[in-house]
Amino acid sequence: MNILITGAASGIGRGLALKLARPGVSLQLCDHVADGLMKTARRCDEQGAHAVPTVLDARDRQGMADWIATAAGERLDMAFLCAGITGGLPPEAEDGLVLEREERVREMLDTNLTGTLNTFFPVVNAMRQQKRNDENLRGRICVMASVAGFVCYPGTPSYSASKAALDRFIVANASRLGNSGISLTSVCCGFVDTAMVKQNRFAMPGLVSTEEAVSRILRGTLRQTRRVIFPAWLVLGSRLMDLLPPRLADWYYVTQPSAQPAGMPDF
Repeated sequence: MNILITGAASGIGRGLALKLARPGVSLQLCDHVADGLMKTARRCDEQGAHAVPTVLDARDRQGMADWIATAAGERLDMAFLCAGITGGLPPEAEDGLVLEREERVREMLDTNLTGTLNTFFPVVNAMRQQKRNDENLRGRICVMASVAGFVCYPGTPSYSASKAALDRFIVANASRLGNSGISLTSVCCGFVDTAMVKQNRFAMPGLVSTEEAVSRILRGTLRQTRRVIFPAWLVLGSRLMDLLPPRLADWYYVTQPSAQPAGMPDF
């Protein structure tokens, strides 16, 4: 079995790699953080897998296309698109303005959305050339969206926007690609106990361990679930909040600790 994972240096990407690592499994691992990526690869090798790490930024469109063309080999069974970043608002400016920095917004969208698309299309191209297996599938693709994509959250505007676009894109394409033998899964989860959220300066409701998140993600992907959600109560609450008039929802959101300037690292 040949499996591709981006964002494999830490967090959910590393968790998936370690969960899947066993004899007979080849893991094509990618991340722009070299040290973390190599650590993941070593641990996967120790578990009997064949790990092939590649240091690469998902924003490099041609680089990703070239890497995937090679990494796919004779067959690519599964792809987990986990590369992404998060962040919050900067401190309030002297004139009272609270607004994400333009460069940070562009970086967020380029990494979370464009970087994922730079992976998605080459993976689809590789899988569509493969024969269907005994499950009538050419391959499985799982993409990390977020519960943040269900709300217009003033604490993380560009993160919410990028994840909303990803979820809508994956779910909207799932039917037609499924008919072609490529299963698509969008993961819309809440807070997962990874290094990415450890610097948050507020309580994180519904926080789940990386191990639990990985188990849910892998189970949903294998079952060809179009949208994996957890925790369910947080997702349901977010969907209901999004039905409210924007001004009313905003009145509640701006009171939350996570929506305050510098509540999340601005990097």
